[in-house]
Amino acid sequence: MSFNTKKIKKNAFRITKDREVTALRIRVPGGHINAKYLSLIKEIADEYGNGTLHITTRQGFEVPGISFADFEEVNKKIAPILEGMEKEIGVKIADPREGYPAAGTRNVSACIGNRVCRYSNYDTTEMAQQIEKNIFPNDYHVKIALSGCPNDCIKGHLQDFGILGMVEPIYHQERCIGCKACVDNCHKRVTSALSFEQERVLRDEKRCIGCGECILQCPTNAWERGEQFFKVVIMGRTGKKNPRLAKPFLKWASRDVVIAIVNNVYDYIERHIDTSLAKEHIGYIVDRTGYPKFKEEILKGVELNSECEIADKINWNGYQTGEKI
Repeated sequence: MSFNTKKIKKNAFRITKDREVTALRIRVPGGHINAKYLSLIKEIADEYGNGTLHITTRQGFEVPGISFADFEEVNKKIAPILEGMEKEIGVKIADPREGYPAAGTRNVSACIGNRVCRYSNYDTTEMAQQIEKNIFPNDYHVKIALSGCPNDCIKGHLQDFGILGMVEPIYHQERCIGCKACVDNCHKRVTSALSFEQERVLRDEKRCIGCGECILQCPTNAWERGEQFFKVVIMGRTGKKNPRLAKPFLKWASRDVVIAIVNNVYDYIERHIDTSLAKEHIGYIVDRTGYPKFKEEILKGVELNSECEIADKINWNGYQTGEKI
């Protein structure tokens, strides 16, 4: 059977080890989907696939066992899901009956966020869907994940952009009873940013990661939530060549700053991508151009908030394949 491999991949179908069948990848921005679509996904799996679903590492669904002969029919079948992305999120889809218009930029993933988790500092689902609206569809290979707090349950440190929620804790000494619950918790579970001296709690701003646990631990509301900020870690990856953890790029960045740099990344890729390759991971583009060039271009036109800290330089660790162990 002959088929257009490029079109198949662009429509978010996978080329599998079985030359007769493919697998459909369904985006779930922010890891959150209206339950009404689950019956449709089941119907596609039963009618066109092998009756099973795979939950991907990026929080989407994959429907295996679909015949290549049926992929156009399946595209029509998933139109309500794409129409939902338009109506519910604002993603622009030219013709939902033609299937996904791109697959390069991966599904924006997110932890459960503050809709459920008491430790989360913001609504990760809402922000993930905002980013999805801004960047999809796009053919460039970019991975973005959002965590509600620095605990990073979504593993943003393995993504091109890991966006971690921070909060500025505001201390009211007049409410403090000196129980040191916040200090003890910060020492045992976080970064020891708090100390108790002369009947008051002191916060070391350099050590504070904005997790907000001091606020949760205080029995008298001596701590309260201040402004919302974000830490952005960049260019983490797995892969065969040079796996590594992401490193901090921005700290105490505003939401507007985060949205702006994510939007800017596509212009940077457009200028520097190696077009001789079938695809090129953004991390390798940064390796080739250097961090200073990346920083200059990604921050172009971005109005930084006064609290925002930027990494002067970044030296990624990880390891090279072939190194002696």
